[in-house]
Amino acid sequence: MVHPNRRLVIKGAAAAVGAMSFAPQLMAQSAPVRIGYSMSRTGPWTGGAQVSQEPNYLLWAEQQNAAGGLDVKGVKRQIQLISSDDRSDTETVVRTYEKLMGSDKVDLVLPPWGSNANFALAPLANRFQYPFLAPTALSKRLVEMKLPYFFLLLQQPAPMTNALVDMLKANGVRTVALIYVDDLFGLENFAAFKVALQGSGITMVEDKSYPGGVKDLSPVLRSMKDKNPDAFVGFTYPPDTILASRQSKEIGYTPKFVYASVGTAFPLYKNVMTPAGAEGVLGMGSWNSKTSPGAKAYFDAHVASQKKEPDRWASGACWAGLEILTNAVKAQGLDRKAIRDYVAGTTHKTIIGDIKFNGSENVGTPGTVSQWQNGEFEVVWPKSVATAALHPAKPAWK
Repeated sequence: MVHPNRRLVIKGAAAAVGAMSFAPQLMAQSAPVRIGYSMSRTGPWTGGAQVSQEPNYLLWAEQQNAAGGLDVKGVKRQIQLISSDDRSDTETVVRTYEKLMGSDKVDLVLPPWGSNANFALAPLANRFQYPFLAPTALSKRLVEMKLPYFFLLLQQPAPMTNALVDMLKANGVRTVALIYVDDLFGLENFAAFKVALQGSGITMVEDKSYPGGVKDLSPVLRSMKDKNPDAFVGFTYPPDTILASRQSKEIGYTPKFVYASVGTAFPLYKNVMTPAGAEGVLGMGSWNSKTSPGAKAYFDAHVASQKKEPDRWASGACWAGLEILTNAVKAQGLDRKAIRDYVAGTTHKTIIGDIKFNGSENVGTPGTVSQWQNGEFEVVWPKSVATAALHPAKPAWK
């Protein structure tokens, strides 16, 4: 079976060959725009990568090529995606991009999945001076590195945890128990959450870290159940988000508020837990098809093309990043420094709202909390961007 990426490469190459044979004098202008990336198609990062990123890359190239190609400062050129499986391995990610940006000298690159991969790659991208619009990286340390070519589209730990604590405080929460994955994502969000709790009147009655790939969280969940906190918070990855939810259901642990992180916004979560089981669960989410007319158009196009729904968090950020890149190339061509300057200095109108960067950080999008309600992951906090009102108590697991 030919992978969809391979089909896009073939299509782009065929278009270029056809143009050369038809009009040799237009060869340089009609050559495809070569865009490289690595993506997890195997290994533990696959679930997130194949929900939040690669389907969006494929849809974007499909749409641009169907419209005659990417607008490169007034000239339409087909997109040729050059991609490979990084096997969820950071070293493979770095080697792949070193080749793409170094010896292959592709025109542009798209980011890989996840905080760890992007953290390892960010200095390299900056050295080669390739603009990076990363849709699945959360890291205060990435912001602090002050890399001028690296931009983070997701809301970072401080605004996300501030929004969560604001919501909990506004709804009378006095005690919370917390688990977090022992890596960059978990550690940074845990640290930001502790800062957000200061002065809130909310006490953390228990906190536990766990290793990536954990198979059993029931002992710590039972301990937390015994302490009977008002809220449970998990800074978790997709497999752990589902594991914690399933095991909480098994032991009958249903605090008033249940919040998990990566993966809660995935349609998979609702499908695995069932809509009734997911009802009331909170998590990291920032948009849905009600957010804007553009969000609705994107959602429908994604379903039609990819035969599955996008997630309600990083997919929106990924598409927004592609919107920004499209506009930057239209305005600046393929001059990578000019693209970087455009990205850094512009307030961007996107499907998830305005995006504006202060250094590497997106400061235009507020921190948010979403909640499963009647089969949709609704934005419930803050009220200024909510698509539905918060349901202030999770029903028993079903």
